Amino acid sequence: MPIGTVVGGWVEPTDDRWGGPAIIRLNPDFPVEAVHGLEEFSHLLVVWQFHKATPDDVALHARSPRNNPAWPATGTFVHRNHRRPNQLAQSFPRLVKVDGLALHVTGLDATDGTPVFDVAPYFQEMGPRGGVREPSWPAEMLADH
Repeated sequence: MPIGTVVGGWVEPTDDRWGGPAIIRLNPDFPVEAVHGLEEFSHLLVVWQFHKATPDDVALHARSPRNNPAWPATGTFVHRNHRRPNQLAQSFPRLVKVDGLALHVTGLDATDGTPVFDVAPYFQEMGPRGGVREPSWPAEMLADH
């Protein structure tokens, strides 16, 4: 069950940009104390749903990212888009300010009206430990992101 909704940001999904300013408007039934202390953090972990996608969008096969033949065909669980079985995503937007139950963020790659299923502060200590390994194509794909 969603805990909030994205207000603002992108109107239509796009692959090549992070979102601009947006608000995560939490359920008005929550007490404002539910976000007490959140303003101390620079970034959030936000779990949300690709609500403009349909079950027909799910693609359980290997394909080149962004259909670019220069990049290798990779499976569904290598991609971070709406073609995933549960059509869920996670983002790490910057928290600009907390105004009651309105969380003002930037860099959230969700669209206006997106259901939000969870919000948590990003703890650097819970990020990856040690070096991070990845092939070269994600950096190429996201160079202008």
